[in-house]
Amino acid sequence: MNTNPTSPNPFRRLVRPLMALGGLTALLVVGLLLTLMLWLNGSATQPVALARATSTPVSTATSTTPAAQPKPAYWHPPGDSQLPAGEAGRQVSYGRELVAHTAKYLGPAGSVRHLSNGMNCQNCHLDAGTKVLGNNYSAVFSTYPKYRERSGTKETIVKRIRDCFERSLNGRSPDSSSREMRAMVAYMKWLGTGVPKGDKPNGAGLEKLAYLDRAASPDKGKLVYTTKCQSCHGAKGEGITVAGDAQYTYPPLWGPHSYNDGAGLFRLSNFAGYVKNNMPFGASYESPMLTDAEAWDVAAFINSMPRPHRDQRHDWPKPAAKPVDFPFAPYADSFSEKQHKYGPYPPIADAKKKATKA
Repeated sequence: MNTNPTSPNPFRRLVRPLMALGGLTALLVVGLLLTLMLWLNGSATQPVALARATSTPVSTATSTTPAAQPKPAYWHPPGDSQLPAGEAGRQVSYGRELVAHTAKYLGPAGSVRHLSNGMNCQNCHLDAGTKVLGNNYSAVFSTYPKYRERSGTKETIVKRIRDCFERSLNGRSPDSSSREMRAMVAYMKWLGTGVPKGDKPNGAGLEKLAYLDRAASPDKGKLVYTTKCQSCHGAKGEGITVAGDAQYTYPPLWGPHSYNDGAGLFRLSNFAGYVKNNMPFGASYESPMLTDAEAWDVAAFINSMPRPHRDQRHDWPKPAAKPVDFPFAPYADSFSEKQHKYGPYPPIADAKKKATKA
């Protein structure tokens, strides 16, 4: 072994040229990398801009995906803590009781008078007129008095209540100045607490469903009724009464004790919107149980069944103002009573628009 530090080392003689060569190679590699980076830095902006302008698959999918829509700020009834004090509060409470248990006071065996068919107001105006999209009373006080085409007159709340007794309850109305009438008006006024005059809050009344592109089918509706409605309303639409009481837990949907053909629910658009968000039992606008088509069809079936008739010769004094689904002639158009009752409605609606513009 050579231990002289000044003597040449064969290994070092071999490595030095390689190191020199390696250093040169490294310099060349670094130079190439720097050149490449400079070229990319100078030319990359144009392709990126082009990609942003012309490449759509990813960005389009992202931009056209609907964002989660916030739920509407639906109306909610005032709480009992907002009842007025004294006699005014007792009057409102009595009005609510009359709406919830109409038959108890004003039905065939009512304790006050015998005026109605045994149904309660809340059989149509759910939860005593407080359910969102359940035919509630939220907009009654804010929108009445108002002109109504059906009567061709400006109507008060009293007139509207009288109509409900004569049509939906197929009976006679309470006297306009009676304690019961005053209490029901007071209750509706209280439910409208905080609703500006002239406004109709979100969730008021009923939803208006889009028209079908076909006629509503009583035959299809019968299948819906049998599978989803019959258990509560009976095979013959007779309803179910409270045990030992004349009131209905589930009201009759046709027959002598149901609403007559002058009621608002005899129009399919009203009934379909009512059913969509409220039937079968447990359904709501947040969790409907029927499709729109099922709602239209079951409405057609129920309103095809026999019920009391009301003379409506004086309704809708201007035939051109009749709704597309009003099922009794005369009309200002050439469509039949059958099509006005069951549809299809789009042709009638289109003709109505054209006549309005003419």
